[in-house]
Amino acid sequence: MTDVHLSGMPYVPGTARGTLQRGLSANPAGRIVLLEQPLAGPFEPAPAGFVVIHGAPLSHALIPLLGSGVPSVIVTPEQAESLYEGMEVALDGATGLVTSDTTLISRTPTPSVSAAGCATADGERVHLRVSARNRHAVQRAVRHRAESIGLVRSEFLEASDGRVPDAAFYQREFRALCESASGLPVTIRLFDVAADKRPAWLLPDPATGGVLGRQGVRLYREEPVQGVYRAQLEAVDALAGEFELRVLLPYVADCAELHAWRGDVCERLSRPVPIGAMAETPAAALQIGAWLETADFVAIGCNDLMQCLFGADRDRAELARYLDHLAPPLYRFLALVAESAGDRLDAVQLCGVLPQLPGVLPILLGLGFRVYSVEANLLPWLGQAIAQARISDAQALAEQVCAARDAAAVRQLVGVPVKPGQG
Repeated sequence: MTDVHLSGMPYVPGTARGTLQRGLSANPAGRIVLLEQPLAGPFEPAPAGFVVIHGAPLSHALIPLLGSGVPSVIVTPEQAESLYEGMEVALDGATGLVTSDTTLISRTPTPSVSAAGCATADGERVHLRVSARNRHAVQRAVRHRAESIGLVRSEFLEASDGRVPDAAFYQREFRALCESASGLPVTIRLFDVAADKRPAWLLPDPATGGVLGRQGVRLYREEPVQGVYRAQLEAVDALAGEFELRVLLPYVADCAELHAWRGDVCERLSRPVPIGAMAETPAAALQIGAWLETADFVAIGCNDLMQCLFGADRDRAELARYLDHLAPPLYRFLALVAESAGDRLDAVQLCGVLPQLPGVLPILLGLGFRVYSVEANLLPWLGQAIAQARISDAQALAEQVCAARDAAAVRQLVGVPVKPGQG
């Protein structure tokens, strides 16, 4: 029988080998699971690896795979036709190789690099924080010695009875997260609902439908979202004397909106708490320099930013080819954002999938970004990439990427395989 060798899109680093199993219905322990529709997790017991068919790398459906830390590769439906249940395969989540010749992939241990005090080979300090949706992610952040919890996705904290959360609920949940953080600073991103992450208690409504509809602070004056927003701030206020907390406003559009909502937050808190704003559209990101005159810090939501920039819904797999994370225009745009922030770029935190994808981090370092909020399980891999980088080399790479003609040229520059289905 002819060996199968697939060059897919690398997604979660690490190597795995095992018997191929379609779906998670049976016990996946020690197996390579072939998924057509990723599940939300948690994956317990976790499989040895994932092969995802026709996945959208920036989607909410795939992000839990990043958080799982299970080595994962994305392949096209055409590539998946050569895979069948019961075959022995090996995969490398850092290169994208999926093969039936298991001798071609050797087991790669997780790097032993700590995220604490992370620096490049030439001594440039880089800050690795963690984006978390639950206590388990916070605990992993502590184990890997993250600098802080850079973003708590508070919209994923839901009461078990499905009721609208109140201040008492959030005070319990936020306290549990802060206690799990073992003294690390914690940034609470206030409630951020969208069509693809609507909690059970929020009935379907056109207000939360569509990719570029009303979300984040745009819903804070409407019930029941307004009550949830106020309940979260009440909980933050109750805990701010015990823990080092920061508050992050999601999906802010412009300086006027930032000023208005910062003022509202300040009125509802009895003690000073650093307040940040999240830029998730190109127009918002280009205002960062002005925002930093009002906000204590700014976070860039790269997932939403990219779907706006490229005009493609990040949760639709059939549009994934338009959201190319190695397209030169993306980095030309981010260079403009860095220029807008000026000497306050150290107050800008990059969030989302982008910094975690293979080949990307050195480019971002070359553009000047030094603060990242990422999945806890990827901290060792990102720490290793940072430790191996030199800023002068990264700057040269960023210049080449910004000047490149297309994504294929960038892939050659960073040593990432051709995108599945494009070569």
